[in-house]
Parts: sequence; C-alpha cells; structure tokens
Amino acid sequence: MNGPEQIKHPLISGDFTEASEPFGLFAAWFAEAVKSEPNDPNAMALATVDASGLPDVRMVLLKGYDEDGFVFYSHIDSAKGRELTANPKAALLFHWKSLRRQIRIRGTVSTVTPEEADAYFATRPKQAQIGAHASKQSKPLESRMAFEKAIALNTAKYAVGDVPRPQGWSGWRIAPLSFEFWHDRPFRLHDRIEFTRDSSGKSWSKTRLYP
Repeated sequence: MNGPEQIKHPLISGDFTEASEPFGLFAAWFAEAVKSEPNDPNAMALATVDASGLPDVRMVLLKGYDEDGFVFYSHIDSAKGRELTANPKAALLFHWKSLRRQIRIRGTVSTVTPEEADAYFATRPKQAQIGAHASKQSKPLESRMAFEKAIALNTAKYAVGDVPRPQGWSGWRIAPLSFEFWHDRPFRLHDRIEFTRDSSGKSWSKTRLYP
C-alpha cells in the first residue's frame, strides 16, 4: 500500500478534486489530520522574507481559522513579527505525513484585534503566559540561566491573579489568495488542485495541476 486507507468522502478521497471552493476542503482535511496525526496536526510552516529579500521559514501552530484567514500568535518583535510588519505577505504549508497530504497557502497578513489576542492569551497555561513575559523572542540570550532567572522573576510577579497579555505579544491572520491541495499517489502520479483569487471576498478560480 502507498498510504493509509482513505475514507470515501468526496472531500477526502480522490474525489477531492471535485471541490468547488477551498475552505470546506481544508476543513475536511484538517478534521482528518486531527484524528490521525500523532503530534500537532495544527503545525504549519510559515514563510516570510527579511529586509534583504532572503526567505525565512519556521514552524508555528494554527490557533484558529475561518473564511477571513488563518491565525497564529507570537511576539511582535520576533524575527517573524518584524518581517511581517515590513512585508505583510506570507506563505503557509501544512504537511500531514500520516495522510500523505499537504496544503500550501499564500496570502496577505494583518494583525488580529487586541480583543482576539487577549481572548487567546487567556486560554494559555499560566506557565506559558509567564514565559511570554520572560522571553525577548529572537533577541540574543547570554545563557539559559539568564532566561530561567527571568522566568522566576515573572513567576513571583504574577503569583496571584491573572497574567496580562504582554504589550508586544499578538497574533497575525493570513488571508488566503491561493490554496494548493496535494495528495500522494503511487509512482509519483500525485493529485494537485489550485484555487486562486485576486483579493479577499472575490470568487475562486480552480485549476488542476500536473504532478
């Protein structure tokens, strides 16, 4: 066999190429990934470019999505935050190895509202909230001990009560302009379909691609 037996659903089986729009297909594939992936089915590679135009990529976690876009959270002053501020465009890649599928997404980027950031930050474990205060993400760190000292200081500071969201911590929303769905097939005869649109709110154009 070339991969796990596929559930016969028009958006999950080989008939996924009949989908007329990308968000329903993404939801179906993501639901399957949640069931099958042993770790972090919401992990996605985030690609940006730096000030010189050199590409940069790292793994982040999807924390919400709808037809407005795909949301993740981090420090605004991190490398990714600085790059997205300078050039608010990004690409995402979901790769679900157990299902032999991947989805590529490209689009424009905006920050989430303060209310959205507050609401998500409140759901994080308290130690993770404290870590967000202690970390100067992407900045040079003299030693692990210095970081652990900052964690201890913030743990004492927020020992009682709620931990507020740090001023420099927020989220970003990638509004898709293109999706590409890829499904493994024997002998590298893969299925690929692409959805594109000119801007958010416009209708989607669909193209089937050679492997």
